[in-house]
Amino acid sequence: MRAEWDDRYTDRQQLWSGRPNGALVAEVAGLEPGRVLDVGCGEGADAVWLARGGWDVTALEVSGVALERAAEHARDAGVTIHWVHAALTEAALPPASFDLVSAQYPALLRTSDAAAERALLAAVAPGGTLLLVHHAGMDTQQAHDSEFDPADYVWPSMVTALLDDDWTVEVDEVRPRVAPEGGAGAHHTDDVVLRARRLR
Repeated sequence: MRAEWDDRYTDRQQLWSGRPNGALVAEVAGLEPGRVLDVGCGEGADAVWLARGGWDVTALEVSGVALERAAEHARDAGVTIHWVHAALTEAALPPASFDLVSAQYPALLRTSDAAAERALLAAVAPGGTLLLVHHAGMDTQQAHDSEFDPADYVWPSMVTALLDDDWTVEVDEVRPRVAPEGGAGAHHTDDVVLRARRLR
């Protein structure tokens, strides 16, 4: 995974738009800033936006190439972000310690023990929020010639299936995507948005 994503970033001077994801901006609007984990931070647009909004940001990314770009953008913006170069399931994150865990279109590999799904949930502090956003309909696509097989990845419905009485689902819907212009993936028109709050 690490080499694959490094190659993707190396192939283009800028892979994403450089602006925060629309669903993140919309869903975070009413939240009190605290500690946030940005899962799969890419080139850092969401992380920088959150930091500017007063959040204490930990940004996780498997690609070192992307992290270098993200760190440069943070320096240019004059914000401090804690960078973690690791996959979600390999990161030594403090459990139950983030007021917001944001995963915007994450490429999380599916495993038989649901490791990635459980890692997302485990990071959220009591009273905190999990925000998971993905491209609608991708989970039902057939495997592509590009070797992308939806069955290999984690989708919001898999996370929802693990929620128990310790959680309340605040948003679980498909909506038109507010897509920043100029980045990869702009052809996707609808989002699946899952926002759940951990009660205890």
